[in-house]
Amino acid sequence: MPSSKNNSQPFNYQGVYACPVCRLSELKAMPLMDAMACDICRHIFTADLEQQVLKMADRQPPLTWQWNGKRWTGVHMEGVEWGWFYWIFSVALVVLPTTIIGLAAFTFPPSPDSTLSWLPFAWTWLTFLCHLSIIGWLIMEFYQFPLGTYLRVRRQQLFGR
Repeated sequence: MPSSKNNSQPFNYQGVYACPVCRLSELKAMPLMDAMACDICRHIFTADLEQQVLKMADRQPPLTWQWNGKRWTGVHMEGVEWGWFYWIFSVALVVLPTTIIGLAAFTFPPSPDSTLSWLPFAWTWLTFLCHLSIIGWLIMEFYQFPLGTYLRVRRQQLFGR
């Protein structure tokens, strides 16, 4: 089988390509099917050879990559653009709740000798971290970085199966 990993060739079912999900194994055509599969992350992909596009079949909405002749490049979700409004909304979602809780803790501080005097400070940081993680998750979904699959594959490599 010719390898398409190093030289610039069009995407086809006969080639062997780097897996766009785990980036550790290779995609190979599945026998008697118009699909490709990865040995490590065990995802099944469907290919559109005319547009040189690969879609992950076992996820909704499917992750999509385009072959540029040497490697896979991520294609954003259809119909979604990441504009300035989303950045403002993201900053507001992190800053406003944290500010409200922080101001409430500052305005109505607990008595210093109480056992839970640390709670307002911890609650403010927990609010910040939770809202920031929501924004991080949405950004990873938009840019199609499957963190769960990547971590699972790395764990399998480190500790074996």
